[in-house]
Amino acid sequence: MINYSIQCANRLLSLDSPVVMGILNVTPDSFSDGGLFSNTDAALLQAEKMLAEGAQIIDIGGESTRPGAPEVPIEQELDRVIPIIEAIDQRLDVIISIDTSKALVMKEAANAGAGMINDVLALRANGALVAAAQTGLPVCLMHMQGEPRTMQAKPSYHNVESEVTEFLTQRIEQCRLQGFKKEQLIIDPGFGFGKTLAHNIALFKHLTSFARLGYPVLVGASRKSMIGQITHKEVNERLAGSIALATLAAINDAAIIRVHDVAQTVDALKIAQSLG
Repeated sequence: MINYSIQCANRLLSLDSPVVMGILNVTPDSFSDGGLFSNTDAALLQAEKMLAEGAQIIDIGGESTRPGAPEVPIEQELDRVIPIIEAIDQRLDVIISIDTSKALVMKEAANAGAGMINDVLALRANGALVAAAQTGLPVCLMHMQGEPRTMQAKPSYHNVESEVTEFLTQRIEQCRLQGFKKEQLIIDPGFGFGKTLAHNIALFKHLTSFARLGYPVLVGASRKSMIGQITHKEVNERLAGSIALATLAAINDAAIIRVHDVAQTVDALKIAQSLG
């Protein structure tokens, strides 16, 4: 487990124990909660609820990355996320993460009050690496094979653990060359992003190897299809599976757990930490 703090704009995130990142999708088409929080009032209420339940980070996304999701024009993404970031930053004492791959959205979100960037493309989009560095914010670099629209078509690896590790190591090197400090970088194996169930299970079994790279590991498996494939439950019936994965992730050195169900996950992590 990484034991240090990350400066997230004007707020400090301690990683002495696993922290919960609450998911706030402000999109009409996200796989689990699309359309529920797409206006500012509803989003603010949900952020307040997650903060009260124990979330230390609110991750705001304005473009769905589910398989087959359409690309969102940049102005539309900005219209979705910026007012909500501003409202949360003005009213709540919580770290705001912007879930985006677009350079301009990163910069505008930082100006609006975001304290972290969460990028499923690991800063590979045009201008993203430079833009993220200019914000001075910490960044989560996620592995994904392919791109969101087609990533689940035919994912294939010779050795998924080594290939994901190699990718993340290369992205870390590029970020360090761009001027990022070690304390600004977080890594995410990318569960469900260009991976079969077998790939996801293999990665989960090797979570501690990612932590040994020396960077905080973020795990986002909440309500995902891997749970449905194992339990044969629909999206709205995957709470137990999500909590199980969150607990296993924390036990295996994950530093940040990204979830929809904050209160239940926080309780589970408290139990795991007390008995660990």
